[in-house]
Amino acid sequence: MANAAEVDTAGAEGDGPYRSPGRRTRHAVIIGGSVAALLTAHVLSAHADRVTVVERDRLPGGPEPRAGVPQSRHTHVLLEGGQRALDELLPGIVAELREHGAPRVGMPSDIVQWQNHRYYRRTAATAHLLTGTRPLLEWLVRRRVLAEPRITVLEGSEVVGLLGDSRRVRGVQVRERGPRTRQDVRRLTADLVVDASGRGSRAPDWLAAIGAEPPHEETLDTGLAYATRLYRRPDPHHDETGGGSDRTGGNASGSAVGTTDSVGYYFVPGRGQARGGVALPIEGGLHLVTLSGLRGSEPSSDEEEFTDFAARLAHPVLRDWLLRARPESGVHAFRSTANVRRRYDRPGRRPAGFLAVGDALCAFNPVYGQGMAVAALGAIALRDTLADPVRTPTTRRVQLALLKASRQAWDIASGADRVLPGARGDAARAQLADRPAAWYLARVVQRAPGDPVVGEAFRAATSLMAPVSVLFAPRVVRAALFGRVRPAPTEPPLWKERGTG
Repeated sequence: MANAAEVDTAGAEGDGPYRSPGRRTRHAVIIGGSVAALLTAHVLSAHADRVTVVERDRLPGGPEPRAGVPQSRHTHVLLEGGQRALDELLPGIVAELREHGAPRVGMPSDIVQWQNHRYYRRTAATAHLLTGTRPLLEWLVRRRVLAEPRITVLEGSEVVGLLGDSRRVRGVQVRERGPRTRQDVRRLTADLVVDASGRGSRAPDWLAAIGAEPPHEETLDTGLAYATRLYRRPDPHHDETGGGSDRTGGNASGSAVGTTDSVGYYFVPGRGQARGGVALPIEGGLHLVTLSGLRGSEPSSDEEEFTDFAARLAHPVLRDWLLRARPESGVHAFRSTANVRRRYDRPGRRPAGFLAVGDALCAFNPVYGQGMAVAALGAIALRDTLADPVRTPTTRRVQLALLKASRQAWDIASGADRVLPGARGDAARAQLADRPAAWYLARVVQRAPGDPVVGEAFRAATSLMAPVSVLFAPRVVRAALFGRVRPAPTEPPLWKERGTG
């Protein structure tokens, strides 16, 4: 039986087989201090004598944004599949998030959702999101993971290159951040190096510098940009319009926003609608509002134009909510939203002892909220591959497992983005073999807002709770192929349907 700690650090050039040297991984280095990096460190600490996390920032002592993570000020969600994976890795962490105020939002019961030119019926929730901020989740994960004495953090330092050659990575070159000279670079040797530095990873260049072959990058870019502002929600008992609403699940009257039991709004950009917007609760009784637009329809970071942009959504209900809410911050913009997948799994002149995880491996359009969930699912895949009692966990086998853990999220994000106008990149072209599945999935998406059976399966897949095969269960296929398109609200449903808890 192979020792689970025998992570392959020998390997072979080209397409030859990887072979295990049969020795314990003594020191693992992880590049970056992201959620994916921390969870990877947690898993590796069970197999390595020591784990060093090299992080460019000085880590905050509490749930505060980090300078190196500009997207941390924007809306984040933890999908239910990610919640389950995170709790499996760090038992009780989801309860900790709730104790620190992270809201739990039921889908579709708790929010007004518009997608594919239709509003979703607000029926009983079959999936839940955690909508606390990224800094809160990162802080709680960091606090738990770094309690392990075998894990240390090298703060305020950056990796500038790899040690080794095309056969094997043997460590990293590190220097402190700041106005330093090249003589300040020092060597940090390691048996395993893991790139968790995010979508801006420089590892392809570092690999080329040691004679290895960088991975092919698959890209799909819709040009989506977004802007986010923090708000204190309106008084739920104050109806400024005087219009009120039908509490049986009726619709808003015109553009007026009366009282509502909705905790948020979600307008998804798509064909024929280049703009989107989401307002979700976070800890402290606040809401984060993120407005987004495809190429040519990007939101401005100007505070006065923020509300005006929301008026150009499919319905002005979110604009009306903003007019009654109180801004608590300026507007923060973000534009790096392309789907990027680096194919380290493919054969080539790749060194052993090097892995990529998280966004450094596969980065998604953030509008789908998959990143943190996939980080947790990737850590589960790493744990299970290292613990395999039959197969030796070679570098290639582990990298394949990590890619597989991200594949469903990639298929969902790329499949949705591929049909949008202006989508660019080598992954923007659908293959002929994909057309029947795309036709069927279009019928699923069309029926999900009004059909509870299709909607439940759709949410299970997109929340990464179940494999995509759930969409091909017999009763879902019957509804998608032979069922009629059931009525869905024509105006924002401000109240849950009668009988919904």
